Order: sequence, then C-alpha cells, then structure tokens
Amino acid sequence: MSAKPRHVQRALQERVEIVPYDPAWPARFEEEAARLRAQLPAELIGRIEHFGSTAVPGLAAKPIIDMLVEVRSMADVVQRIAPELKRQGYEFFWRDRERGLPGIAYAWFIRRDAAGRRTHHIHCLEPGSSEWARLLFRDYLRAHPEAACEYGALKQRIAAEHPDDRVAYAKAKTRFVRTVMEAARRELSRPDRT
Repeated sequence: MSAKPRHVQRALQERVEIVPYDPAWPARFEEEAARLRAQLPAELIGRIEHFGSTAVPGLAAKPIIDMLVEVRSMADVVQRIAPELKRQGYEFFWRDRERGLPGIAYAWFIRRDAAGRRTHHIHCLEPGSSEWARLLFRDYLRAHPEAACEYGALKQRIAAEHPDDRVAYAKAKTRFVRTVMEAARRELSRPDRT
C-alpha cells in the first residue's frame, strides 16, 4: 500500500473550525468564480454554484467557500484544468472511478491564502453527476432556517468532539444530511409545488 501524497496527508490532518456566519462569504464566492472564469478556457466550464454551509445565510460554517464547477469531462480536468490551477498554487485531489482502474470519478481543488489557510474548495462535476444533488441540501437549508440552525449547532458540537479528525467530523454529519436530503426530495416532489 502506498503512502498518501503529502498534500493529501496535510488536508486530512488540518483542524476543523466552525465560525459564525460571515456576510462576506457570498462576495468571496463571486470573486473566486470570476477568477476561475478568467483563468480557464470558457469552453471547459459551465455553471458555477456556491454550495455548502457558507452558501446559507446565518449558518455557522468552516470558513471555506465550497463551489461546484460544471466541466465537460474529467479528462478536461486532468489534462487542462488541473495543470493550470496547480501552476497557480491550487492543490489537486481526486477519487478514482474504481480502485485499480483508470478514470477519475470526482475531482476537486483546495485554494489557500498566503498564510496557508484553506479559502476555497472547488469541486468539478460533469453535467450528469449525481453530486449536483448537493444543491438540494443548500436550498432546503436556505428555505428552512430552523433546519439550518439545528445543522449549525450539530456542526459546532461535532467539531468540538473531533477537532483534529476531518473524516470523523464528516461521518458524524451523515445522518443529519441524509434526513435533510430526504425531506428536500419529498418537498421537491410535492404536487402543489410551483
């Protein structure tokens, strides 16, 4: 078994910190979206969405802007997008389609500030990816402030329990996320929805 690359080890070991909502987060998303559109060939990317907790007004979050970027293909990410963003200091991560087989199923980047703190997570998705469903979670929390408040309290508790274990932190949120996604899908499928 090979050791994880250094940037992967670093990312896994970074402390989980939840901070109060910052009204500057939407502007930080817009600035990064504009930066990406200026840096990357227009034919390679489509829509860019702000998602995750920083996209929900009033919600406490890790101070990292999560973004979904539509790409034509994972091949474009590997061959053209990753080399350009890596030249500019972004860290490149990916998940294999299947262990031991060629092909990337999911790709993302971390952007850091001059002090080395994460500022943005840029997730690249093909148009048909099931990962676009993450927008349902965002939209549900935006429409249901009580659920957003409950989620914020849960994240603060979990971050206090697992401040140095990002994997445990993520796993501890799974049940809540699943419950909200089920509620969002039910709401979306209601016949009276306009």
